[in-house]
Amino acid sequence: MQTPGKQKLRDALMMIYERRVQRSLPPERIPRHIGVIIDGNRRWARSAGNPVSHGHEAGASKITEFLHWCDDVGVKVVTVWMLSTDNLTRPADELEPLLRIIEQAVDELTAIGRWRIHPVGALDLLPSATAETLKRAETATQDSDGMIVNVAVGYGGRRELADAVRSLLLEEAAQGISIEELAERVDVEHIARHLYTKGQPDPDLVIRTSGEQRLGGFLLWQSALSEFYFCEALWPDFRHVDFLRAVRSYAQRERRFGT
Repeated sequence: MQTPGKQKLRDALMMIYERRVQRSLPPERIPRHIGVIIDGNRRWARSAGNPVSHGHEAGASKITEFLHWCDDVGVKVVTVWMLSTDNLTRPADELEPLLRIIEQAVDELTAIGRWRIHPVGALDLLPSATAETLKRAETATQDSDGMIVNVAVGYGGRRELADAVRSLLLEEAAQGISIEELAERVDVEHIARHLYTKGQPDPDLVIRTSGEQRLGGFLLWQSALSEFYFCEALWPDFRHVDFLRAVRSYAQRERRFGT
């Protein structure tokens, strides 16, 4: 068992190390947009013999910490994947408490008043209470000039692309453009203007916790040229030093942008 004195020394050394890592980050190499796939809440809870809801609550608390870390180093946009479209098929006894936790987390982010909340996802698939919470957050923070926080709830990459194409077709049809004309002139920019994140820079860095090394459908279009960082820590255990290491790893890479 570690004595209080040793723990205190360890914490002090970790703080010194964190400061050194943060000072080493070149301001011009900080990612403008970070996407984060929060993973591991359920495993974290079960490893301690707790209900799954405990893991989701701990994970929700970590989101606020993470956003402060991003803001502190100068990130401009963060996309946090809280709930996928696939997650909506979970059993009601897990999904309903999770939705309440998400609603509370979004309300807390709104109350901070520091960031502009932007929901991304298929709100029509969500229960009305959850969808209204997200819409209310967007309205309440729309005049904020702080960091943009994309809250991905009921989000799926394939669904986003389908929604983008549907929106594009409806827009063009309203202008009297035929399918033949659209087929001739449509390009990637046309589709990009109908994504949930339209007008935002694509993510420079995507972080996934819990050791899993896959996208799972996260920002499929936008992450085509992103850098990826996979961390072994379960999301509730993700530390400030883990975040700084992810940003440092990104800063040390030579981005090839697909070439």
